[in-house]
Amino acid sequence: MPLFLLYYLDMINIDEKLGVFIVPTGIGASIGGYAGDASGWARKFTQKANLIVNPNVVNAGCFSGINEKMLYVEGDSLDEFFKGNLTLTPSNNNKIGVVFDSGIPQDVLNVHINTINAVKTVYGIDVIGYELTKDPVGVDFSLDNNGVSAGSVLNEKTLLDASKKLLAKGAEAIALVCLFEDPEDMNEDYANGIGTDPVGGIEAVLSHYISAELRVPCAHSPAFLDYSISSEIVNSKSSAEYITPTFLPCILIGLSMAPLINLNNGISVDDVDFLIMPYNSLGSIPVFEAIKRNIPVYAVKENNTALDITKDKISPHIIEVEDYETCFNLI
Repeated sequence: MPLFLLYYLDMINIDEKLGVFIVPTGIGASIGGYAGDASGWARKFTQKANLIVNPNVVNAGCFSGINEKMLYVEGDSLDEFFKGNLTLTPSNNNKIGVVFDSGIPQDVLNVHINTINAVKTVYGIDVIGYELTKDPVGVDFSLDNNGVSAGSVLNEKTLLDASKKLLAKGAEAIALVCLFEDPEDMNEDYANGIGTDPVGGIEAVLSHYISAELRVPCAHSPAFLDYSISSEIVNSKSSAEYITPTFLPCILIGLSMAPLINLNNGISVDDVDFLIMPYNSLGSIPVFEAIKRNIPVYAVKENNTALDITKDKISPHIIEVEDYETCFNLI
């Protein structure tokens, strides 16, 4: 029997439940809206259940909150999983290809190449190589009046072309690194653990695009022209992003452990026992599909966001809880 199937059977045949823990990106979540600051709760929930998480939950710059009981699944694939259109096969030590935006200057690129080599050496992660996009990607980002992060991409197809080259070389997962302007002026309070990460929304767009087109695990890390490390004391929720020149390590660690995506013969939405969401960000496909399938949905009040999509606007069957501790005790 293949090793991956043994791992899969071991995971679903034990008595533990399978949960999904989501904190959407770019909506100013008070827990999970910064740099891996939802990781502590996610790790606690794995004491009781195996847990599907979106990258935003555990990504933390040079750190990662992931553990061996988590399945790291990008948002578009999560949507299709909840619709019943795909399944997840647990995997380990995936072969990763890295796509670099050709707009990244050589010195910044060198920092990221050193980062790849360090992660390979320390963690034994299998990065098979990288590709530069043929054209600059051209990423722009913004915050709307409600504090929701958004943006645009001038040339997304160049990312797709580079990703396909890496898959042809044997990659099983794709890490994206695009050039971003410095976002500090857009939300000066981010360092204080207030407001929305300005780049989160467009990062989700980039990874959604590759996931939807290629159906492989995918995550994005921004590259900035200024790769110096800040000496200012910042809020602990944001601090992971202020002590590293690159945010690439966390996505390489996550993608190395990401489940492979299939049309069948894997973990399906029918295996899910519960879904946990921030209190007022309930207008998503996972929530709608979970309700339709009678999967309990927990809305955690202590996790507030820039949105206003609450239980009363969606379904009376959603279970509101005061905090993650209460939710943990209920599952």
